[in-house]
Amino acid sequence: MSKPYDALLIVGFGGPEGPDDVIPFLENVLRGKNVPRERMLEVTKHYQLFGGVSPINEQARQLIEALKPELESHDINLPLYWGNRNWQPMLADTLQEMANNGVQRALALVLAGYSSYSSCRQYLEDIERTCEPLGEQAPQVEKIRVFYNHPDFIAAVTDKIQQAINQIEPSRQAETHIAFTAHSIPHSMSDTSDYVKQLEEACRLVSEAFGIPSNQWQLVYQSRSGRPQDPWLEPDILDHLNSLHNNGVTDVIVAPIGFLSDHLEVLYDLDTEAQQTCSILGLNMVRAATVGTHPRYVQMWRKLIQERLNPACEKQAVGQFAPNHDTCPAACCPRPTRPA
Repeated sequence: MSKPYDALLIVGFGGPEGPDDVIPFLENVLRGKNVPRERMLEVTKHYQLFGGVSPINEQARQLIEALKPELESHDINLPLYWGNRNWQPMLADTLQEMANNGVQRALALVLAGYSSYSSCRQYLEDIERTCEPLGEQAPQVEKIRVFYNHPDFIAAVTDKIQQAINQIEPSRQAETHIAFTAHSIPHSMSDTSDYVKQLEEACRLVSEAFGIPSNQWQLVYQSRSGRPQDPWLEPDILDHLNSLHNNGVTDVIVAPIGFLSDHLEVLYDLDTEAQQTCSILGLNMVRAATVGTHPRYVQMWRKLIQERLNPACEKQAVGQFAPNHDTCPAACCPRPTRPA
């Protein structure tokens, strides 16, 4: 196998690992964004409910530990580095370490499965910006394609939802609804990307695996953070749960298909707020786990790496869309224009 890369770089979002980290972390996340400070302070309270610790960093560590033997067993012997956009280990520090170690060309595994400015191009911009101070010493970093329709990702999501369905009374499983959730983003971002199209395709593929009719599942959104007057993707998960109850639904699986690990937005928005809403309504809710370190998900990362190491490897995708591009076109997922 040819080795055009000499390192792998895990690029994550990052999260606080203690109470004193929360506000500095959120200031990093929201820097330059049109989000009211009141909203930031509100989200700070969410983190404090969990001791000021987001599980996202620990989940990244677990993924790295699961990935190492998977790569070694397929003769992929490249050093693994890890850097975050918003919290330690910071991307800039990791790229400096890579430069000091003589890394010249790295393949970035960005922990986001769908295309939008915030989940794709912004990571590329962050990498480019943090490489600039390194000058000629900076490694060349290329990003792995998005994987919303990779068969192993769909299989991992399907398995997690099956585990949730198994918790429903067998006599009611056939009538159970699935609410697939993803992070809401502004229309100004979704209108210039394939974010919604890719999410809808992933939901459709998972639903077809179960034979669930289209009237028993819905893509909905959570974690809205912008100004109330700015249009963001809807419906919101809480509104959707109320609608299901009003239509006589008794059981719902909430499946965070837009998220890869059970980090704080999943824990608060779904396990806390959505579950409280369902308790008030008398609606039985079971939350499906995210893919986390599911073996098929870990296997998917190995295959995506193999694609780039060896052009002869088949690029896998299921459904109506081909595998996504490796190199993003110049006009792909542009920075959204901010409303006045």
